[in-house]
Amino acid sequence: MFSGPPPVVPSVTEAPFPRPRLSLLDLAPVVDGASFGDALRDTVATAQAAERLGYERVWVAEHHSMPGIASSSPAVLIGQIAAATETIRVGSGGVMLPNHQPLVVAEQFGTLDALYPDRIDLGIGRAPGTDQLTAHALRGGRVSESVDDFPQALAHLRAFLRDDFPADHPYAAITATPGVGAHPQMWLLGSSTFSAKLAGLLGLPFAFARHFAPQATLPALAEYRETFRPGDLDAPNAMLTITVIAADTDEEAQRLAGPAKASMYRVRTGNPGRMLTYDQAAAQPLTPEQEHAIAPTTSAWIVGSQETVRDELRELLVRTQPQELMVSGMLPGLAERTRSLELIKDAVDELF
Repeated sequence: MFSGPPPVVPSVTEAPFPRPRLSLLDLAPVVDGASFGDALRDTVATAQAAERLGYERVWVAEHHSMPGIASSSPAVLIGQIAAATETIRVGSGGVMLPNHQPLVVAEQFGTLDALYPDRIDLGIGRAPGTDQLTAHALRGGRVSESVDDFPQALAHLRAFLRDDFPADHPYAAITATPGVGAHPQMWLLGSSTFSAKLAGLLGLPFAFARHFAPQATLPALAEYRETFRPGDLDAPNAMLTITVIAADTDEEAQRLAGPAKASMYRVRTGNPGRMLTYDQAAAQPLTPEQEHAIAPTTSAWIVGSQETVRDELRELLVRTQPQELMVSGMLPGLAERTRSLELIKDAVDELF
């Protein structure tokens, strides 16, 4: 039966949204039966694959006291990835600034920038990246901070990098070495309107964590764009971090998503552990009640074949129009991770 011509995919001049840059967020997942070294080496290999495919940047996230995530030291891991790649930008998604002294961060990223100029990103967040007890240990016994502490710490970090403390400031006599004069590309990260507004007022790039706070996506992007004032940037530069898992078929993609869903449920119920293998996740699937518990987050995941991913990305881009998409897909196998990145890249290319 004649079914008519195939659907026309909009060209770059016809698409109702700008072509976004495409990047990768990696959490160095630790799979059951594997070592921390295995996880970290897979993250480096994944970054190399992303570079070959033409991804803009790869970021690693700071998490603590989580048996299934090995990316607790972003600065160390960034150095390893940058050494194993040539052109892709490498950075933090992010450094949780309340866990660190601004001078230390300036020195760490000044060192990275000196070794790998024009390739280092410094994504900054204000969440602890862990539970309250671990945050207490990380912060040397400080239990909590006011909302005013983060902007001040951020201002100190920027002043150490720029060497522009006021002359009467006690820190004016300190030189961050390396650090002063370094130019890591700084981003503010957030999952609410707080960091969106701060990024806008400072004229900084803003990365929104849609992968775990999808309901706040549109309000945060609107806040950023409405409050934006020229600063480091002349115009807004918004990134969305999204969970995307792609495979050759929709059914295979759903199977591959099983371990990530199990990990999400365990974290949300206070029982984090190593990531399950595909077979383990298939043998103990989540119940409908468990699926419902994580649905506010997983309902925003894009899981499917190249065609499914393409169509769902188109719908998302029409609504949000970011300058960059950063994909995150917690997959246990390096081969499946690399194939997913290939299919995502092809899906984006098809839109233009």
